Amino acid sequence: MTAPSDLSASSASSAASGSSASAAFEPASPGLLRSVFRRHAAGVAVITARGDHGPVGFTATSLTSVSAEPPLLSFGIGTGASSWPALSRTGHLGVHLLGEHQEELAATFARSGADRFAAPTSWHDGPEGVPLLDGVLARLVCRVVARVPAGDHRIVVAELVLGDHTGPGRPLLYHQGRFNALRD
Repeated sequence: MTAPSDLSASSASSAASGSSASAAFEPASPGLLRSVFRRHAAGVAVITARGDHGPVGFTATSLTSVSAEPPLLSFGIGTGASSWPALSRTGHLGVHLLGEHQEELAATFARSGADRFAAPTSWHDGPEGVPLLDGVLARLVCRVVARVPAGDHRIVVAELVLGDHTGPGRPLLYHQGRFNALRD
Protein backbone atom coordinates (compact mmCIF):
# COMPACT_ATOMS: atom_id res chain seq x y z
CA MET A 1 0.00 0.00 0.00
CA THR A 2 1.33 3.43 -0.89
CA ALA A 3 1.44 5.98 1.90
CA PRO A 4 -0.01 9.42 1.08
CA SER A 5 3.44 11.00 1.37
CA ASP A 6 4.82 8.40 -1.08
CA LEU A 7 1.99 9.19 -3.51
CA SER A 8 2.82 12.90 -3.42
CA ALA A 9 6.51 12.21 -3.97
CA SER A 10 5.70 9.77 -6.79
CA SER A 11 3.38 12.29 -8.45
CA ALA A 12 5.95 15.04 -8.18
CA SER A 13 8.63 12.74 -9.61
CA SER A 14 6.39 11.71 -12.52
CA ALA A 15 5.51 15.33 -13.23
CA ALA A 16 9.18 16.34 -13.19
CA SER A 17 10.10 13.58 -15.62
CA GLY A 18 7.29 14.51 -18.01
CA SER A 19 5.41 11.26 -17.40
CA SER A 20 1.77 11.37 -18.47
CA ALA A 21 0.71 9.32 -15.42
CA SER A 22 0.04 12.49 -13.42
CA ALA A 23 -1.19 14.58 -16.37
CA ALA A 24 -4.79 13.45 -15.75
CA PHE A 25 -4.77 14.73 -12.17
CA GLU A 26 -6.60 17.99 -11.57
CA PRO A 27 -7.10 20.07 -8.44
CA ALA A 28 -9.88 19.04 -6.07
CA SER A 29 -13.24 20.66 -6.80
CA PRO A 30 -16.96 19.88 -6.50
CA GLY A 31 -16.99 19.13 -10.25
CA LEU A 32 -14.13 16.64 -9.95
CA LEU A 33 -15.87 14.87 -7.08
CA ARG A 34 -19.12 14.64 -9.09
CA SER A 35 -17.26 13.38 -12.18
CA VAL A 36 -15.46 10.67 -10.23
CA PHE A 37 -18.59 9.47 -8.44
CA ARG A 38 -20.58 9.33 -11.70
CA ARG A 39 -18.26 6.42 -12.50
CA HIS A 40 -19.09 4.69 -9.20
CA ALA A 41 -22.12 2.42 -9.61
CA ALA A 42 -24.36 2.52 -6.55
CA GLY A 43 -27.57 0.88 -5.42
CA VAL A 44 -30.61 3.15 -5.28
CA ALA A 45 -32.55 3.70 -2.06
CA VAL A 46 -35.40 5.95 -1.02
CA ILE A 47 -35.31 7.41 2.49
CA THR A 48 -38.67 8.40 4.03
CA ALA A 49 -39.80 10.09 7.24
CA ARG A 50 -42.83 11.73 8.75
CA GLY A 51 -42.68 15.53 8.55
CA ASP A 52 -44.80 18.23 10.19
CA HIS A 53 -46.96 18.48 7.05
CA GLY A 54 -46.97 14.84 5.95
CA PRO A 55 -44.50 12.30 4.61
CA VAL A 56 -41.17 13.32 3.07
CA GLY A 57 -38.61 11.34 1.12
CA PHE A 58 -35.71 11.45 -1.28
CA THR A 59 -33.64 9.18 -3.50
CA ALA A 60 -30.24 8.29 -2.05
CA THR A 61 -27.23 6.54 -3.52
CA SER A 62 -25.02 7.25 -0.49
CA LEU A 63 -26.51 4.44 1.63
CA THR A 64 -23.96 2.24 3.35
CA SER A 65 -23.82 -0.42 6.01
CA VAL A 66 -21.82 0.84 9.00
CA SER A 67 -21.90 -1.89 11.64
CA ALA A 68 -23.40 -5.34 12.16
CA GLU A 69 -23.33 -5.15 15.97
CA PRO A 70 -25.31 -3.03 16.57
CA PRO A 71 -26.89 -2.99 13.10
CA LEU A 72 -26.20 0.53 11.80
CA LEU A 73 -26.40 2.21 8.40
CA SER A 74 -25.68 5.71 7.16
CA PHE A 75 -26.57 8.03 4.30
CA GLY A 76 -25.87 11.62 3.35
CA ILE A 77 -28.39 14.40 2.81
CA GLY A 78 -27.81 18.01 1.82
CA THR A 79 -28.93 20.59 4.35
CA GLY A 80 -30.70 22.44 1.53
CA ALA A 81 -32.78 19.39 0.57
CA SER A 82 -36.54 19.70 1.01
CA SER A 83 -36.55 16.57 3.20
CA TRP A 84 -33.82 17.81 5.54
CA PRO A 85 -36.04 19.79 7.96
CA ALA A 86 -38.09 16.64 8.72
CA LEU A 87 -35.02 14.37 8.84
CA SER A 88 -33.24 16.81 11.14
CA ARG A 89 -35.97 16.28 13.76
CA THR A 90 -37.36 12.78 13.25
CA GLY A 91 -36.59 9.90 15.58
CA HIS A 92 -37.36 7.18 13.01
CA LEU A 93 -37.09 6.81 9.25
CA GLY A 94 -37.63 4.30 6.47
CA VAL A 95 -34.98 2.94 4.11
CA HIS A 96 -36.17 1.30 0.89
CA LEU A 97 -33.94 -0.57 -1.58
CA LEU A 98 -35.40 -0.20 -5.07
CA GLY A 99 -35.66 -2.87 -7.75
CA GLU A 100 -34.79 -2.45 -11.41
CA HIS A 101 -38.53 -2.17 -12.15
CA GLN A 102 -38.75 1.02 -10.02
CA GLU A 103 -36.82 3.52 -12.11
CA GLU A 104 -39.83 5.88 -12.26
CA LEU A 105 -40.24 5.71 -8.46
CA ALA A 106 -36.55 6.59 -8.05
CA ALA A 107 -36.94 9.50 -10.48
CA THR A 108 -40.04 10.75 -8.64
CA PHE A 109 -38.23 10.84 -5.30
CA ALA A 110 -35.21 12.54 -6.95
CA ARG A 111 -37.33 15.24 -8.64
CA SER A 112 -37.41 18.59 -6.88
CA GLY A 113 -40.91 19.89 -6.20
CA ALA A 114 -42.64 16.57 -7.02
CA ASP A 115 -45.54 15.29 -4.91
CA ARG A 116 -43.59 12.15 -4.12
CA PHE A 117 -46.36 10.36 -2.22
CA ALA A 118 -49.18 11.01 -4.71
CA ALA A 119 -50.40 8.26 -7.06
CA PRO A 120 -48.91 6.21 -8.57
CA THR A 121 -46.63 5.91 -5.49
CA SER A 122 -47.97 3.07 -3.36
CA TRP A 123 -47.23 3.45 0.35
CA HIS A 124 -48.67 3.12 3.84
CA ASP A 125 -47.90 4.22 7.39
CA GLY A 126 -45.67 1.69 9.12
CA PRO A 127 -44.29 1.24 12.63
CA GLU A 128 -43.30 4.46 14.43
CA GLY A 129 -45.40 6.36 11.86
CA VAL A 130 -42.72 5.84 9.19
CA PRO A 131 -44.05 6.08 5.60
CA LEU A 132 -43.27 2.71 3.95
CA LEU A 133 -43.15 2.21 0.19
CA ASP A 134 -44.80 -0.90 -1.24
CA GLY A 135 -43.26 -3.32 -3.75
CA VAL A 136 -39.59 -2.61 -2.98
CA LEU A 137 -36.75 -5.17 -2.78
CA ALA A 138 -36.19 -4.52 0.91
CA ARG A 139 -37.24 -1.98 3.52
CA LEU A 140 -36.14 -1.06 6.99
CA VAL A 141 -37.51 0.98 9.84
CA CYS A 142 -34.61 2.66 11.62
CA ARG A 143 -34.03 4.80 14.71
CA VAL A 144 -31.81 7.83 14.13
CA VAL A 145 -28.77 7.73 16.43
CA ALA A 146 -26.61 10.56 15.01
CA ARG A 147 -26.51 13.43 12.55
CA VAL A 148 -22.92 14.32 11.74
CA PRO A 149 -22.03 17.61 9.99
CA ALA A 150 -20.05 17.00 6.77
CA GLY A 151 -19.61 20.11 4.64
CA ASP A 152 -22.97 21.13 3.13
CA HIS A 153 -24.43 17.73 4.08
CA ARG A 154 -25.23 15.73 7.16
CA ILE A 155 -24.35 12.07 7.56
CA VAL A 156 -27.32 10.40 9.23
CA VAL A 157 -26.51 7.25 11.22
CA ALA A 158 -29.47 5.02 12.01
CA GLU A 159 -29.98 1.74 13.84
CA LEU A 160 -32.18 -0.94 12.29
CA VAL A 161 -35.33 -1.65 14.30
CA LEU A 162 -37.39 -3.75 11.85
CA GLY A 163 -36.86 -5.01 8.33
CA ASP A 164 -38.23 -6.95 5.37
CA HIS A 165 -35.87 -8.31 2.70
CA THR A 166 -38.33 -10.52 0.80
CA GLY A 167 -39.27 -8.26 -2.12
CA PRO A 168 -38.87 -9.82 -5.59
CA GLY A 169 -36.49 -8.73 -8.31
CA ARG A 170 -33.02 -7.37 -8.85
CA PRO A 171 -31.55 -4.07 -7.64
CA LEU A 172 -31.76 -0.74 -9.42
CA LEU A 173 -28.35 0.92 -9.91
CA TYR A 174 -27.25 4.49 -10.57
CA HIS A 175 -24.23 4.99 -12.85
CA GLN A 176 -23.03 7.77 -15.16
CA GLY A 177 -26.01 9.95 -14.20
CA ARG A 178 -28.59 7.30 -15.20
CA PHE A 179 -30.56 4.49 -13.61
CA ASN A 180 -29.42 1.05 -14.77
CA ALA A 181 -29.98 -2.64 -14.15
CA LEU A 182 -27.44 -5.36 -13.47
CA ARG A 183 -26.22 -7.24 -16.52
CA ASP A 184 -25.47 -10.96 -16.48
